[in-house]
Amino acid sequence: MVTVDEVRKAQRAEGPATVLAIGTANPPNVHYQSTYPDYFFRITNSEHKTDLKQKFQRICEGSAVEKRHMYFTEDLLKENPNICEYKGTSLNVRQKMVVEETPKLAKESALKALKEWGQPLSKITHLVFCSTSGVEMPGIDHRLIKLLGLQPSVKRVMMYHIGCYAGGAVLRVAKDLAENNKGARVLLVSAELTVITFHGPHETHLDNLVGQAIFGDGSAAVIIGSDPIPGVEKPLFELVSATQNLLPDSEGAIVGHLREAGLVFHLSKNVPKVISNNIEKALLKAFEPLGITDWNSIFWIPHPGGRAILDQIEAKLGLKPEKLQAARESLAEYGNMSSASVLFVMDHLRKRSAKNGAKTTGEGHDWGVLFGFGPGLTLETVVLHSVAI
Repeated sequence: MVTVDEVRKAQRAEGPATVLAIGTANPPNVHYQSTYPDYFFRITNSEHKTDLKQKFQRICEGSAVEKRHMYFTEDLLKENPNICEYKGTSLNVRQKMVVEETPKLAKESALKALKEWGQPLSKITHLVFCSTSGVEMPGIDHRLIKLLGLQPSVKRVMMYHIGCYAGGAVLRVAKDLAENNKGARVLLVSAELTVITFHGPHETHLDNLVGQAIFGDGSAAVIIGSDPIPGVEKPLFELVSATQNLLPDSEGAIVGHLREAGLVFHLSKNVPKVISNNIEKALLKAFEPLGITDWNSIFWIPHPGGRAILDQIEAKLGLKPEKLQAARESLAEYGNMSSASVLFVMDHLRKRSAKNGAKTTGEGHDWGVLFGFGPGLTLETVVLHSVAI
């Protein structure tokens, strides 16, 4: 007689979940930060708000963002002026856009990851999709199955509206799926369009200006699987552990409300401080099994939520400037793409490693950490092990 324990052991993979490929995509429409204040106040018919524009100009100049990709164009906004109003009734219009366009961008990033992976579509067993855009039934995951031509038997997990920490959360979920289903190959996709959060300026909602200054559009796709096939699949990182924590004294620090005006964010000035004050505790717990306490001895893949977050983490932990360089470069190039951002940083780091002749995908380091930060405040901590290049 076969026991339940024997059946369970046969169902599980032997090794840890592994990143096997990464693909990224952005809309073609680009906005440069140096000219964005003029554009933003012109398109929202707010040029008469000169004091507010000067504040926005200063926010943009201090953001460390150089350019961002966005789905919406000037013509599209002119055709839908309610989107440009502060709290103008526009949810139906926004929903129609993101429901149609988010899966298209997701498909673009997924095809790049699948091409790098090099295996047949039929080998994808699971799909994990996250987005802050386009909530409906069936979800964007269902549309992506059709667009890619995946098997109808692919097992789907749809993660909606959890914000910027979702880049870490989807890795945690994909890790569990890969390690507990022998032979599983998980396609993980994050896609974000800021048209759901675009709002004109208002004198009493200044944190809205911060969001309008830093958020951009993008999609990232990652293929996760345990026990890579030698000579066929090329592992990039091993996912060693993954944890989630709610940070103390952070209630209301980041909140979002889906209303008739779209998704309205409220951001506290204390977010960088709360994250930096709690990050070492998370590091100590995550790396205790490895005996690592020197944070300059590991590679870093943090969500580039904003310049102040990166600055305060660097200062609090005494990190060398190069430790957060991949995150800073991604922030400058794309802005904050919510859940997709940290996956862009992962892709950027492994490419930097290869370009600079490092021995491992972690810029020469064996061990590293990926952090997701978002509403809650929620902290996702993923310990990574790099792979020899």
